[in-house]
Amino acid sequence: MKQIAKLSAVALVAGIGLAQPIVAEDASPDGPANPQLSEGAELLNRGFKLLLEGLANEVEPMAENWAKNWADLVDRMGDMSVYHPPETLPNGDIIIRRRVPLEPEDTEPSETDL
Repeated sequence: MKQIAKLSAVALVAGIGLAQPIVAEDASPDGPANPQLSEGAELLNRGFKLLLEGLANEVEPMAENWAKNWADLVDRMGDMSVYHPPETLPNGDIIIRRRVPLEPEDTEPSETDL
């Protein structure tokens, strides 16, 4: 999961970098007609890259935490095919029923304190 998060962040940074408008070059040997425009575009490019790298660094720990919690849930639930789809009751409760109910454990009845 960690690799997927990193790969997604890198792909996002690369996509934004490639999606920028390209400043057309003049045919004149003196350089571009408006050097301030090309300098501004370069600064914007660097700013977007820094922003996206910062976001990727912040999202990575959350993705690791999400992956760990998802693995814990899968371990707890086990094989999901043994459950029916979730049902929402009119009062808002959500019930997930087993397809084949578990057999009750054979335990001796214990005394109840009253």
